[in-house]
Amino acid sequence: MSIASENSSTGSRRRLLVVLPLLVFIALAALFFYRLGSGDPSRIPSALIGRPVPQTDLPPVAGLVQDGKPLPGMNAADFKDNVTLVNVWASWCVPCHDEVPMLDELAKDKRIRLVGINYKDQADNARRFIGRYGNPFSAVGADPNGRAAIEWGVYGVPETFVVGRDGRIAYKLVGPITETNLKTTLMPAIEKALAAAPAKAD
Repeated sequence: MSIASENSSTGSRRRLLVVLPLLVFIALAALFFYRLGSGDPSRIPSALIGRPVPQTDLPPVAGLVQDGKPLPGMNAADFKDNVTLVNVWASWCVPCHDEVPMLDELAKDKRIRLVGINYKDQADNARRFIGRYGNPFSAVGADPNGRAAIEWGVYGVPETFVVGRDGRIAYKLVGPITETNLKTTLMPAIEKALAAAPAKAD
């Protein structure tokens, strides 16, 4: 083999060694973005599905009233015998503002209770949020340090949980409620919870 072809072969090998890691990186990045784009973040599984709601009692948001009466906080005992939608929200969360019309729509369905967990928020900001948009909730618990949200397995706000009459978490929606996922995923999960047999007495 001539020196020229040997040098050419060595150069090709070097180029391959330089380019190969780059190609592998590009392939992995493409796969990651494909999965990210094609995956539905609202379908992130929760370890709590099928388990009882965390035994978390939360105080009410200070000064939050409805019909002239203080709005209660969140009590774990209230989940029994009701189908409940638990919405984790905050006044500083932009998508939380966007999903308010969907929550208002859900609040009209008297078969379910809507309960809020106000996540890492200031009470006056939470009151302003409710004052601006109206209150779809029958109760709102204050979670100023985010500890309750951790117990509920919250990734970020907003998130919404469907809790069956047996007090177990039946479904979890990650991200804001939209017209699309309300029809395609959330309402079917609610209807399924409503159709389930009532919880048996202990």
